[in-house]
Amino acid sequence: MSVDDLTPTDLTHLRRCVELATEALESGDDPFGSVLAGADGAVLAEQRNREATTDDPTAHPELALSRWAAANLTPRQRSTATVYTSGEHCPMCSAAHAWVGLGRIVYVHSAAQLAEWRAALGRPASPVRSLPIAEIAPGIPVIGPVPPLDEEMRALHTRAAGRPG
Repeated sequence: MSVDDLTPTDLTHLRRCVELATEALESGDDPFGSVLAGADGAVLAEQRNREATTDDPTAHPELALSRWAAANLTPRQRSTATVYTSGEHCPMCSAAHAWVGLGRIVYVHSAAQLAEWRAALGRPASPVRSLPIAEIAPGIPVIGPVPPLDEEMRALHTRAAGRPG
C-alpha cells in the first residue's frame, strides 16, 4: 500500500494524531500522538507523548497503545488493528508493536525526517539510532510519510525546539 491508497478514515485518524501531538506539546512534552483503530476503523484507544510530564523517557504513545492492546484485545483483534501515529515508530515502539502482534502502521512523518529536522533545529540526536520500522519489524505493513500533514508536524517540532528547557 502507498499514501495514494489512504482512505478518508485513515486521514481522519492521522489528523487526530496531529491534534494529540499538539496536546502533548502544549502540556510540555514533545509532539507525538497516536490512535489505535480496529478493523472496522473505530477508535479503540488513543495516546499522546508523556515523556517529560511523567519523567519517563519510554512514555511514547505507540508503546502505551501496544501495552493497551496486549491487555484488552484478542490476538485476532490486534492483528487486524491499525496504529496511526504522528511520527514513525522508534525501534522500541516498533519492537513492542511486533511482539504484541498489531497490524499495519500509518505514520505522518518518518524517523529520517525527524532526525533531519532535529539536526537543523540544533536539537540533540536521539539516544537510539533511528531505523525504519521495516528493519525492526519486517512483517508489518507500513505507510508513510503523509504530505502535507508531515509539514504540520515539522511546524510542531519547530515550536518544540523553541521552548525553554
